[in-house]
Amino acid sequence: MMGSGKSTVGRLVAARHSVGFADTDDEIAAAAGHSVAALWADRGEQAFRDLEAAQVARLAEQVAPLVIATGGGAVLRDGSVVAMRGSGTVVWLTAEPAVLAGRVDDGRDRPLLGTAPIEGRLADILAVRRAAYGAAADTVIDTNGRDVDEVVIDVEAAWAHM
Repeated sequence: MMGSGKSTVGRLVAARHSVGFADTDDEIAAAAGHSVAALWADRGEQAFRDLEAAQVARLAEQVAPLVIATGGGAVLRDGSVVAMRGSGTVVWLTAEPAVLAGRVDDGRDRPLLGTAPIEGRLADILAVRRAAYGAAADTVIDTNGRDVDEVVIDVEAAWAHM
């Protein structure tokens, strides 16, 4: 889910283990030559999800160890979930909508948030995706009120046990 800490935690885990890191949103923006928000506005959600699925599949095929932070909507595509689960440990970082809202600033660069009150919009998105997140995840880690380093340690422990 956006604001859960995927990119921050993923970068730290990768650095601590001297492995590569990739963020699918960054990969999509680089491949498209536009920011995610511009791509979304220009080509729409479906085109973005197609690019996202392609990046997830490409990254999942990497031979070298790689920590991947996917966009929160990657679980909406069965093929992406299959690719993620087939390539490694899938961690769902959870947080309550109020916590997520505090982490996404004003949401201006987050196309799904629009102009609606951010916390309510995040609650709606989470409600729709909760089952998909649970089905995709090998492990769930609560980030509510927790220090980033604590979350990193929990991710490392989950990774070590898979």
